Amino acid sequence: MANFKAGRMSGDIRRIISAKMRDLKDPRIKNAEMLTVVRCDVSSDGSYCKTYISSFEGYASAKEAVKGLNSAKGILKREISNVLKLRKCPELEFIADDSMEHSAHINKLLKSVLPENSGEEGEEDDV
Repeated sequence: MANFKAGRMSGDIRRIISAKMRDLKDPRIKNAEMLTVVRCDVSSDGSYCKTYISSFEGYASAKEAVKGLNSAKGILKREISNVLKLRKCPELEFIADDSMEHSAHINKLLKSVLPENSGEEGEEDDV
């Protein structure tokens, strides 16, 4: 059996952090609209939560945002604890993620491999 409580809690924490990021006034989190919470991994006992942050602007921007989120960790923990009515809030750890850059690189490689007129293959004239 999977630990359903940890799964539900990670989804809720992800939602709360992504909503609260837009309210933070830290200059390192300047473009909160360009930041994405990729995933949250809550431990089975609910005492730790790893949160992966990615940015559309690149990995360097995500690393700066992680520094800002680490300084606002207390505010985020208080918000999570109040919304989820937790007695003990999990310890947050923010990790910069480069999945956006990686997926863009793979997409670019796939476009270079595929032929340019791949959509016109089925439109040949029958004689």
